[in-house]
Amino acid sequence: MNSSLNFQPGQIVGLNHLNRCLYAEVIQVVEFRGVCWVRPLMLIERLADQDQGDYLDVPNTPESFILYNLQQSPDLIWPTQLFRAALDTEVIPFLAQLDAPDVNFPGIKPVNARSAHQQLREFIRQVWQAYPDVFQSVDHPEVDVK
Repeated sequence: MNSSLNFQPGQIVGLNHLNRCLYAEVIQVVEFRGVCWVRPLMLIERLADQDQGDYLDVPNTPESFILYNLQQSPDLIWPTQLFRAALDTEVIPFLAQLDAPDVNFPGIKPVNARSAHQQLREFIRQVWQAYPDVFQSVDHPEVDVK
């Protein structure tokens, strides 16, 4: 997580937490509030037990990931510092699966929309609990008045 990144609209960002990664498209960054308006694309769950995993170095073995399509999910306004820039090479295989869900893509198991929304809610809850200070600082930003 790096708050020094200057995200641009249309950029894909990632938020890793435990064995999951939320990928989202940046809609707008509100720098003075330290928040980013993002549109969720997908939640990737790695079935291996690795924290803060790097999704680039995992071999595509059968059923190594679960892919939750979040393209119909509501947008989020979250602290910018929670996100990182996503690399094209890490995202493209998953985006291809979203565009062609009927194609058998090695290592990725897609799930239905209802389950995807439930998983997003659970992911949101876990991140809120893991970073209360980050969300608190966004709710009450310090203003430097001179």
